[in-house]
Amino acid sequence: MDPQLIISHQFPETTYTYTERDAALYALGIGACVKNAVDDQELKYVYHPDGQQSIEVLPTFSALFASGVTSLIASIPGLEFDPRLLLHGQQYMEIYKPLPSHGSIINKPSICGLHDKGKAAILEIEILSYLKETGEALCMNRTACYLRGAGGFSKSSQPYSYSTYSMSKTAIPKHQPFAIYEECTQPAQALIYRLSGDYNPLHSDPQIAEVAGFSRPILHGLCTLGFAVRAINKCICRGEQNLIKNIAARFLLHVYPGETLLTEMWLEGLRVLYQVKVKERNKTVLSGFVELSRLSSSL
Repeated sequence: MDPQLIISHQFPETTYTYTERDAALYALGIGACVKNAVDDQELKYVYHPDGQQSIEVLPTFSALFASGVTSLIASIPGLEFDPRLLLHGQQYMEIYKPLPSHGSIINKPSICGLHDKGKAAILEIEILSYLKETGEALCMNRTACYLRGAGGFSKSSQPYSYSTYSMSKTAIPKHQPFAIYEECTQPAQALIYRLSGDYNPLHSDPQIAEVAGFSRPILHGLCTLGFAVRAINKCICRGEQNLIKNIAARFLLHVYPGETLLTEMWLEGLRVLYQVKVKERNKTVLSGFVELSRLSSSL
């Protein structure tokens, strides 16, 4: 491990092009319209009655612009780790304008954090995304990856750290939630979600999952996040997805496809604190917050 070489690395810009079909497939991958195929709050993400009009896009679709993070990390000189032991630790998104139903996006990635945790290392990568046609800033993703077995590279007594931003823990209130939304993932959920671009075999190959310490393939963390933000969009935004400005998530535990997710929400001003529990195991798997531009007029 060479920390100075890692943090000085410059990534090339990349282009991400998607169609309306990709946006609709993503919506289905995170459970849209599964409980109710004619849900008036969610049908708009997969279908528009006027073929000349475009479907609307969920804000967490922007996470796909950063879906190549694993490949980016593998290209960093001076960084040694076992890719089978990589875990997605945290995700932070800023949405600057509504996501178009199709387009070509220019991504500008950079390393914004490296932390030695002894038995592991945490690497933070930030990706700024712009509309290729106009150059307008569309969104930003910041991903924190937990690299098991890659720590212990610091020579000083203090952990080596370089970061322009660090995602902190979200304090979940002790009082009753403002809303709770229950939804069951499908046994094939990970197989559907992977079609949006994350082909990590941890989510599809039983043998790879076993090597990583799981009894069977697990659900993508960003898929679980999509379920959580959909719940917030339904219960608090009342289907007005463009009210969502920022999304922060800390991935705490794995989810197996087919398990039931309970999303608990607390409304504090324009910030929604949330946590997601797996009903069958009574375990918290995800927590974070969503910041809104305003409250829904129908709330």
